[in-house]
Amino acid sequence: MELVKGGCCSSFSSHSSSVRPKLIRRSNRCNYKYGYGYKTVKKNRNKENIAHLLNPFPHVHYSHSGNFETPIHQHRIKALNQVEDEKLENSNADSGYENLEWPSPNDEIPFWKREFPLLNIASRASSLVEHDSNLMHIVHVTAEMAPLAKVGGLGDVVTGLARACILRGHDILVMLPFYECIPKHCINNLELINTYNSYHDGNWVPTNAYRGEVSNIPVIFIEPSNHFFKGHSIYGGSYNELEAYLFFSRACLEWMQVTGKQPDIIHVHEWQTSAVPLLYWDMYRYLSIQKPRVVLTIHNMEHYGECNKEQFSKCGLDGSLYGSEEKAVDDRTIGHNPERLSLLKGGIVYSNAVVTVSPTYLKETLCSGWLASTLIRHRDKYSGILNGIDTTMWNPATDIYLPSKFDASNIKGKQTCKFYVQRGLGLAADDMSPRGYSSHRVPLVVCITRLVRQKGLHLIIQAIKHVKELGGQMVVLGKASEGQVEKQFQDLAKSHSLGSSVRILLMYSEELSHMLYAAADMVVVPSIYEPCGLAQMIGMRYGAVPIVRKTGGLADTVFDMDNDSQSDIANGFVFEGIDEASLNWALERAFSHYRERPREWDDTVKKVMQMDNSWNNTAEKYIDIYNSVKG
Repeated sequence: MELVKGGCCSSFSSHSSSVRPKLIRRSNRCNYKYGYGYKTVKKNRNKENIAHLLNPFPHVHYSHSGNFETPIHQHRIKALNQVEDEKLENSNADSGYENLEWPSPNDEIPFWKREFPLLNIASRASSLVEHDSNLMHIVHVTAEMAPLAKVGGLGDVVTGLARACILRGHDILVMLPFYECIPKHCINNLELINTYNSYHDGNWVPTNAYRGEVSNIPVIFIEPSNHFFKGHSIYGGSYNELEAYLFFSRACLEWMQVTGKQPDIIHVHEWQTSAVPLLYWDMYRYLSIQKPRVVLTIHNMEHYGECNKEQFSKCGLDGSLYGSEEKAVDDRTIGHNPERLSLLKGGIVYSNAVVTVSPTYLKETLCSGWLASTLIRHRDKYSGILNGIDTTMWNPATDIYLPSKFDASNIKGKQTCKFYVQRGLGLAADDMSPRGYSSHRVPLVVCITRLVRQKGLHLIIQAIKHVKELGGQMVVLGKASEGQVEKQFQDLAKSHSLGSSVRILLMYSEELSHMLYAAADMVVVPSIYEPCGLAQMIGMRYGAVPIVRKTGGLADTVFDMDNDSQSDIANGFVFEGIDEASLNWALERAFSHYRERPREWDDTVKKVMQMDNSWNNTAEKYIDIYNSVKG
């Protein structure tokens, strides 16, 4: 993994200390009850007769605007199927078919909701990671943490980075709002440790601080006595979110103040906690908290934390003092009446170091966007570090959700997972025997994503259409936040519900996502922009070859198999345009490789499974950042 710096090491102006950041002036579920029990569910015996999975196109010509053309001839398909049938017959003894209760779409309980063994990630943590020589106390202040309070990749990153640093010997603490929707029984050793007052809008609000553990990571849960963080979801409550996170940012610092905490690093994430560096340097630095330095990670610059000066003043700082271009004024509102503030911009200016989640996204943010000028002015402290994935949670060799385990040395279990998912979703006939099934006949493409415009909604819809045209199958798993988008995908789901090619599941399930990655031959990530992206890394971990648009972290992790200059690192299929033809070309090339070169495909599957996208590499780069700024 590459670390890209925005320039030379940081420089700071003096302000009670030489380390204050310079102000430049211009001239689901969690680890509680997870289960297994593949024979615990009684099946509904009303079978739906679904056609067998065979390639409907015995002779297909693929083409695109670049004159790429590959014929797939009928005799080659027949020969391929014979080879695969022989491979299947030879591997039946090791497949574990006889021990499985095969699912059906007619089951009363969907196969991903069956009981599974207890998930204990901490017990699998590697003991081979050496401790760092210079150990630090690091506090993460965040709005999300997986699996307890997870909406997107932010929660995964906080948990993965925290655990990786713990394994390296560091003292880690995560501070999180105690959302009402968090079930308390998901937290180990939960206890109220103190009650204190924290400021908001002229009042001191009684606030509870709870301590607990999530996957062996210590967490402090902040629970105000007012209406903040009440509701049935992480975001979208009836309270004002911006004011709630301003309160939370100060409440975390106030807790450190009353308990005497002096961490080496306060690591804040996204706009929600970007007020922390402003509050620290302009208020708490003058009180008793004087040791910490502040690191900000920007996971996505889509949201700036826009607020007016009066709103910002509710945290106890005078908002009018931050309405200058070198501090926190929102550049989009300069010259307007009134001008507004951007919490994310203020966090960039006041933090000792700023990190974004991939080298390519760093370059993109320096070239475009409302924050580009601010980032350019502070490029000496701006770095790009690729996120990692939790390779203990995402491990097909030990995954508790899979009907059959597998690894790069033996991928037979992946075929079992594929057929299991196909049966459970009605993509394979209930009366089809596993012994008569060949996995290479029909490629399975998976897309696991939030259904938002950033993710390329029109390209996801096109992928569904074109995969079906090519004789493949596709499963989409994801939730839509906009009603219009949800309606569009509901209509698509309904139109494909009776066929044997496409399934669209408008939800998120941790259990099902594990099964889908294990079942997939390919994972498609057609994002318009993608700061880092985890789906392509998780997919590769499970042997799903990625098909991605060349942007952000996708460009840093996936390299095209038809690019001879990158043959040593080639691991997927890449397209650059945001048009349907560009996506079609990538899908067609992937299907051609899959069907015409099965042995090479299996080699690629094994290759991508062995790529190291673990958090250990990423954590090492973050530790370097921490060491570069700490006092």
